[in-house]
Amino acid sequence: MALLLAACSRHPLPAEKLSQDVYIWQRQWTPALRTALSASNAQVARWHVLAAELGASGRWIDIAPDAEALANTGRPLIMTVRINGQLARFDAAAIQDHLLELLAAWRQRGLQPAALEIDYDCATARLPEYTAFLRSLKARIAPTDLTVTALPTWLASPQLASLLAVADASTLQVHAVLDPRLGLFDGERARDWMGQYAAQTRRPWHVALPAYGSRVSWDAQGRVAAVESERPLLAGGLGRELMAEPQVMARFVAEVEAAPPPGLAGLVWFRLPTGDDRRAWSLSTWLAVLERKPLKGGLAVQLVAGQGSNAPADIRIDNAGNADLPLPLRVRVNLAPREAAFSGNVCSGDGINGYTLESDARGRYLRLGQAGLLRAGSSRTIGWLRCADGTPAPELTLEMGS
Repeated sequence: MALLLAACSRHPLPAEKLSQDVYIWQRQWTPALRTALSASNAQVARWHVLAAELGASGRWIDIAPDAEALANTGRPLIMTVRINGQLARFDAAAIQDHLLELLAAWRQRGLQPAALEIDYDCATARLPEYTAFLRSLKARIAPTDLTVTALPTWLASPQLASLLAVADASTLQVHAVLDPRLGLFDGERARDWMGQYAAQTRRPWHVALPAYGSRVSWDAQGRVAAVESERPLLAGGLGRELMAEPQVMARFVAEVEAAPPPGLAGLVWFRLPTGDDRRAWSLSTWLAVLERKPLKGGLAVQLVAGQGSNAPADIRIDNAGNADLPLPLRVRVNLAPREAAFSGNVCSGDGINGYTLESDARGRYLRLGQAGLLRAGSSRTIGWLRCADGTPAPELTLEMGS
């Protein structure tokens, strides 16, 4: 009995850290990409490298990765090929021929992919055709492994289990723009999808998590018209920025590692952030999440005096923490006396860089027009004020909101 009581009193073992893969989704191998690759490599199990894209028009765009940089990582490489889900004509034989050419080209450059991954976001009705394609492709690329990505919208299809049985492994994408009002990522919804997915596959699987943001545009009927992420698009209609917040993703990872669903082999982060990518996390925040380090916020607002006697003062937000943080929804400008500050022309001002100066029953404030992240260690000037001589300095307060 004493031994039993002693065993029960022990602290529970810490959750085991899941292995982490990362997508390299850039078409151009810039110095910033090579820097991010080197800085992240110690925390990465495998690199999923975009090798080619087949557009909706049927035109291929082949990408030549930096073979030396990839070889120097010493990590297994997954050759990933993106097939547009809106592809008008799916010519299975021609697509397979091109994939075999890509594999040969990689090998000629000294790269030995551990697997070929197909990323094809097709409609659920096309899963039987896609399954037949994968079965034929697997035979042609043997003994190289074949892996696939999968959509949550496929979970209700009776064909999904058959498709997953063909591939050697798979990756479930839980970051998606199903409805702009639902955001880019929802942890509760993602866990539900993962539980359903685990019940449909007996092969190893990963879950893809976002480390980026997107601008979503939708038409007058409320339908998603375009999703702008790593590359700019000329898309009209209403737009909204959707962001995957680092602190939200870090909490989600901790929850998954504490109670992983059956068969989960690891995480796959989409995508490797670089200094060139304005919608990705900062490299410091990215590394903190990979290393499971605590994320600390340090958001503050201040009034920065202008140069010269009549120069306006800048309203500036600073992030002194190690975590990229959402921009505040509002910044209150509390002047004294509040009642007469603007009406008496004591101060004038305006918002800039995504903020506009507005007022309500409580007074004046700067309002954020588009959601975004302020990177760790960065600052953003969001407005200016010019006040009459002798006017007390205003008090600025942050209102995060949602």
